[in-house]
This record gives sequence, C-alpha cells and structure tokens, in this order.
Amino acid sequence: MYAVICHVDPRCNGCFSLLVDQKPMEETAAAAGKLTRLEHHHGAADPPSFRMEDLPAEVQPVIMSLLPLKEAVRTSIVSRSWRMLWTFHCDLCFDGPTPNDLDSDTDDEFAGQDTTKMKRAKFIETVNSVIQQHSGIGINKFSVRCGMHKEYTDHLDRWIGFATSSKAKIIHFNLKKIYQPFEFHHFPLEALDSQGCSFVQSLFLASVSIKPNSGISGFTILTRLVLEFVKILGDFPGLLAKCSGLEDLEIIGCYGVHNLIVPHKLDKLQHLLIAGMDIQMVEFHATDLAHFEYKGRVIPIVLNGCSKIEKATMKFNGTKALAHAFTAVPSILPVKALHLQAFISKYAQLQKLPTRQQGMFLHSRHMTCQLIVNSNDPNGDNGVLQLANCLDVAPGLESLHLHFDYKLPMEMMCKMSSGCSSGEVADMRRHDHLKTVFMSGFRCYKAQIELAFCILGNASVLEQLIIEPRIRDTVWRSGDFSAWNTGLKETLPWICEWAQLTSKRFGKVINVLGAPLHTMEASLAGQDTGSLQHHH
Repeated sequence: MYAVICHVDPRCNGCFSLLVDQKPMEETAAAAGKLTRLEHHHGAADPPSFRMEDLPAEVQPVIMSLLPLKEAVRTSIVSRSWRMLWTFHCDLCFDGPTPNDLDSDTDDEFAGQDTTKMKRAKFIETVNSVIQQHSGIGINKFSVRCGMHKEYTDHLDRWIGFATSSKAKIIHFNLKKIYQPFEFHHFPLEALDSQGCSFVQSLFLASVSIKPNSGISGFTILTRLVLEFVKILGDFPGLLAKCSGLEDLEIIGCYGVHNLIVPHKLDKLQHLLIAGMDIQMVEFHATDLAHFEYKGRVIPIVLNGCSKIEKATMKFNGTKALAHAFTAVPSILPVKALHLQAFISKYAQLQKLPTRQQGMFLHSRHMTCQLIVNSNDPNGDNGVLQLANCLDVAPGLESLHLHFDYKLPMEMMCKMSSGCSSGEVADMRRHDHLKTVFMSGFRCYKAQIELAFCILGNASVLEQLIIEPRIRDTVWRSGDFSAWNTGLKETLPWICEWAQLTSKRFGKVINVLGAPLHTMEASLAGQDTGSLQHHH
C-alpha cells in the first residue's frame, strides 16, 4: 500500500513537483521528515521531482485515475510513456447533452435540430472512441448521462456490453428523454448475469425499460438500486428477492407495477424511497430499515418488522394529507425524526387525532413540517391549526421546524392579520420536552398567530421561538424565492412588534431572523439582549 501525494508540473516533462512516497504507509512520517530536509537543502521554491517511470507500474494508473477522465486523456500527451496510462482509468463517466441543453441551443427550430444532432453525434463518437481504446481492466464506475432516442440502440447496446464485460462495480445509465417519452431503450438485466458471477454493487437506471424475472441471479452483491422513470415489465418482486445484500432502494416515477408487495425479506435494506408511483399498496419486510420516504397519494403502506426505523419522510397528496401523515402508516411510529409535507386548503376541517399510546410517536424527538396552504385569504384560513392537534401524538418532541408556504396572489403575500382571533382555537396538550421551535414564512397571518399561541402556552420548557418571515428552501422545494419575499422590509417592524408583545405575554424568548439591531428588545425583557445578534 502506498501513500501518494502528487501534482503534475506542466513545466517539467513527465515529472512530479511534489512527493510521491513509494514506501508503505507506516513509513510516511519518516519520508515526510526527509522531504523537509530536502526542501531546506534545495530551497522551498524548488521541491524535488520524481518521474512517473520511477514509480511501480501498478501505481501509475492509480495516480492517473485521480484525475477526471477528460483531464487524464489530456495529461497523457505530456510524456510518450504516459500515453496509454489513461486506458486504465477506473471511472468512465460521460455527460452528454441533456434535454435542457438541447432546448436552449437556439430559437430557430431547424438550426436547433442540426445543433442537437451534431452534439449528440460528437458525444457518441467520444464514448465509442474511449471504450474502444480502454483496456477494460479495473473499471469501478461506468456512467452515461445523455438524452438518447431509441434509434441509437446499437450504440447503447455496445456501451452496456462494455460495462458488463469489464465488470464495472457501479453502472449508471440515465437516458433522459427529449421528444418521445414512451419509447424506452431496453436495458438487458440478464447481461449482468453473463459473466458467471456477481459484480455490480450499484445500479442506477433512468428513462429505460427493464424486464425483470426471478431467474436473474447477478445481483447478489448489489447494495444500491435506483430506478427513475423506468418502465417495468416483469416480476419485479422476484428480482428484489435476488438482491439479498440490498441496502438502498429508490423507485421514482416508474410505471408498469400496480403493487409493490415484496414477500421476501430484505434484511439489509436501510433506506427505502418510493415517489410518484401509481400503485395500490406497498408492503416490505425489512428488519434493518432506518429511513423510509414516501411521496404520493394515500395508499395502504405496511413495513413489517421495521423496529429499527429512525427517520421517516412523508408527502401525501390531497387536502387531508397532514392527518394521514400521522395515521396512515403505523409502521413509522418508532421513528425519532419525522419530516412531513402537507397541502392545506381553506375547506380543511380541524381533526382530533386519537391519542392512544399504541398510536402515538412516543420516540419522536425532531419534526420538520412544510405546510403548503392554498387560500386567497390567509387571515380567513384555519387549516394550519390542524398541526396543533397532530402534535398531540408526539409528546416527546424536543425540536419543531415549520415551513409555511402560502399560495397567494403576489399582492397578498405581505397582508398581515388584523389582530383579531377567529374564535376557533385548537386544543393542544402540554409538551414538557419541546425546547426549540422554528417557523419560516411567518407573516403574522391569523392561523400562524393562533398556532404560535398554542405552542407558547403549552411548551413548558421552551427555550426560544425563532420566526423568519422569509420563505425558505426546503428538501421538497427549492429555487428563487425572491419574488415571494418582496415587501418584507415594510412588514418586518410590525412582526418584530408582535414578537415583543407576545414575548412579554408568555414569558418566552422570541427571536426574529433578519431583524435590525434596534429591534433586539423583541426578546424577553431581562434576557441577554445579544440573543438576536447572531441571527441578523
């Protein structure tokens, strides 16, 4: 085993300007001391150089593989003896033109088609040239990401054949569709069986079709399987039964499967993500499952034997999604961290959830919830107050993060409450462990104020309530929110005044993110007046 610290110096033909330590790792410290003495002798600006040819033959390709493939090919022209080293590069990753790139080429339709063909033809030529010259030895990752039509079947089959014949450990094929979303290139899973042994450890497929069957046995050491927008034709549960070492399974926007019922045990599965699937039911047996994610409509979900689950991320469709997130999947009750997204409309009714011990999140300590509110009148909406009832089933919460995202006309975004109460205030149980609450998108809308009052009045050990008027990026939604955050300069003083009065009323610290220095008195009187400064 070697400790390699290298840098190619373009001023020196075939030489390194930094140390390449050819001694075992345990001798690295002694070699470093020797290098220091050499630098002292020659001067710090003139470090010793080592030629690539001086290194063992098995080390030279390893060094070349530290560079991206494109740079490795360029570096090969530095010295004649280096010209074939790139052919042992272990990571072959090809990123071609994507649909977005091709759409933005030009506004001229015909000129755009010509540019598209040229880019794709150049990409195909490059990939074919590389795999033709590559040794096919020691491949760690083979990845192709490009918008490809079904008409390029011959090239795609050649690339798949190279990836399987070279026994690549990681295989990624992302054939992003451009104009023909229902014409998929078939990815032959049986090709992964052709070498007589299992070699694939990670498989990522997007915009292809597969025909799984229980006879395929080349997945015994597969640890990660990701399928995005894949057309599945065949026995998918039977294929998963062959993946005895699977740790990460992600199925996103696939179709052809009506149910995800896997009767076989996946004892090593730790992460399961199911999103955008038109299915009727989900059932898995995974004793080691630690993180479950689901995004879609409300369906029966059964996770058998998942006593070790620690985190759940749920996003149900529909106006009753918030209550469903707490009740529809009893298997996630043992989680310590719960992440939710829910759509709320003004027609949603307050729901009182059962607080029986067998239906409560007794182990949950952290909760993040994004509430997307569809209403033209934010001060007339009480759907947000559903959350106060839902929190009753998680009595052990220590931290709560709420992200409000109101779908309002632009002129309504900064319309605050008139200060009067709706009269329908949700009941909320006492929380003896809740220490920190954070609310983003807080504009002092009526329902937000009432929810804040519920929390402040029932969280006996609350250390601080942090509010931020700005709408934040979340794990579900990101982008430019500047348009939705206009007008905050005018509303911020009013929000700070509300925070000051509410802080005195409940005797709790309320910090306003983005507050100017002169509004620090919004914190509880007698507290450290610098408590807001680090948020400014």
